[in-house]
Amino acid sequence: MKSLDTEHNPSAGNNVDDDGKEKRTGTLMTASAHIITAVIGSGVLSLAWAIAQLGWVAGTVILVTFAIINYYTSTMLADCYRSPDAGTRNYTYMDVVRAYLGGRKVQLCGLAQYGSLVGVTIGFTITASISLVAIGKANCFHDKGHGAKCSVSNYPYMATFGIIQIILSQIPNFHKLSFLSIFAAIMSFSYASIGIGLSIATVASGKVGKTTLTGTVVGVDVNASDKIWKSFQATGDIASSYAYSIVLVEIQDTLRSSPPENKVMKKASLAGVSTTTVFYILCGCIGYAAFGNNAPGDFLTDFGFYEPYWLIDFANACIALHLIAAYQVFAQPIFQFVESKCNKKWPESNFITNEHLMNLPLLGKYRINLFRLVWRTGYVILTTVVAMIFPFFNAILGLIGAVSFWPLTVYFPVEMHISQKNVKQYSLRWIGLQLLVLLCLIVSLLAATGSIVGLITSVKAYKPFHNLD
Repeated sequence: MKSLDTEHNPSAGNNVDDDGKEKRTGTLMTASAHIITAVIGSGVLSLAWAIAQLGWVAGTVILVTFAIINYYTSTMLADCYRSPDAGTRNYTYMDVVRAYLGGRKVQLCGLAQYGSLVGVTIGFTITASISLVAIGKANCFHDKGHGAKCSVSNYPYMATFGIIQIILSQIPNFHKLSFLSIFAAIMSFSYASIGIGLSIATVASGKVGKTTLTGTVVGVDVNASDKIWKSFQATGDIASSYAYSIVLVEIQDTLRSSPPENKVMKKASLAGVSTTTVFYILCGCIGYAAFGNNAPGDFLTDFGFYEPYWLIDFANACIALHLIAAYQVFAQPIFQFVESKCNKKWPESNFITNEHLMNLPLLGKYRINLFRLVWRTGYVILTTVVAMIFPFFNAILGLIGAVSFWPLTVYFPVEMHISQKNVKQYSLRWIGLQLLVLLCLIVSLLAATGSIVGLITSVKAYKPFHNLD
C-alpha cells in the first residue's frame, strides 16, 4: 500500500522537480504532438463545407487569420505558466488566471474550460462511432451499390469506445500521455492526407463541383437566411478549430524545466499551428475544389467518396483511433481537477489517497488507486450514456466551442498579458489588444447564433435510438 503523498517527497533526489513533484520529461516533440492531437480532429474533414459557405476569398483569409490569432494568444498564455512573483508553476488554466487576474474570473475560466472539456469528450464518443459506422456503410455500398439503403447502428460502437476509454483512463496523469499523442498525431496526418489525396484525384478527373469567390449562391444552393446562418457557423467552426488553449497550460506543465518551458511551448505552438494550418488549407481548399458548393459536412463519413472503399475504411479507422487517444488528452485535465480537489478536502481518506501495487499481465507492476478507478470509470460511463441519448450532441458541441472560444483563446490570455507586461491603458498597444478582443467576441457571438440555428434543425430531425442511414 502506497500513498500518493510519496510522489511529492523532496527526498527522492533527482527524480523530482523544483516543486517537489515527479520530474517532468516533456520535450518540444511531445508538446507538439499533444497540440496536433488537440487541434487536428476529424473536423479538418468538414473544412471543405466551411469554405463552401464562405467562398475562396473569405474562407482562406479567415483560415489564415485565426491561425495567426491563435498562435499569438497562445504565446501570451505560455508566458503566464510561471507566477509573476516567485516564478512558481501554475498547473492548470484556472491556476494561471488565479495568479494574474483573480476574483470571479477564476470561476468563469473554470466553467468555460471544464464545460468545454466535458463537451468535447462526449462529442468524441459520437464522432468515433460515426466513423466506425461509415466503415460498415462503405462496405455495404461497395457490395450493393451506392444507392443502396445501408442502415447501421452506432450504439455498439459507442459502448466499445467507452470500454476502451475506461481502460485508458487509468493512465495516472497527463505526463504519461506522450505515446498516445504521438500515435494520435500520426493517425490525424493519415486520414487528413487520404482526404486530400482523394480530393486531388477528383479534381484531376475533371468531375468537380461549381465553386465561386463568395461560396454558396443565394437562390441556387441556399436561401438568404441559410446563407447568413451557415456563414456564421462556418466562421465559428474555423475560429474554434485551432483552439487548444483549454489544454495548453496542462501541456506546458509536462515540459522539463530546461530550456525554459515558455520558450519550448512557443516553439511547439508554432510547429503545431503551422502544421495544422497547412493541412487545413489543403483539406479545405482542395476539398472545396473537388465538391464545390455542395461540399458535404465531412467528406469521409458523409460519403463524398465511395471508392476505393478499402481506403475509406482505413481513413475512418484512423479517425476512430485518433479520437480514442484524443479523448484522454481532453479528459485528463478533468480527472486531475476532481482528484486534486478531493485530495485536498479528504487528505486522510485511504480510499482517495492510497495506491495499491498490483501485478498485471503484460504490464507488470502497476499502481491502482481505488478512487481513481471508480471515479474515472463513472465519468466515462456517464459521457458514453449522454452520447447515446443525444446523438445530435455534436451540434451542441459547436455551440459550446463558439461560446468558450472567446474567453479561453482570446480574453484571458490578452488580459493576463496586459497585467504581466503592465501595458498602459489607452496606449496604442492596449487599444490594439482591446480591438482584437472585441473582434473575436463578435465572431463568437455570430458563431453561437449560427450554432443555435443548426441545433434547432438537429433537434427537429432527432429520432431517439435510431440507426444511422
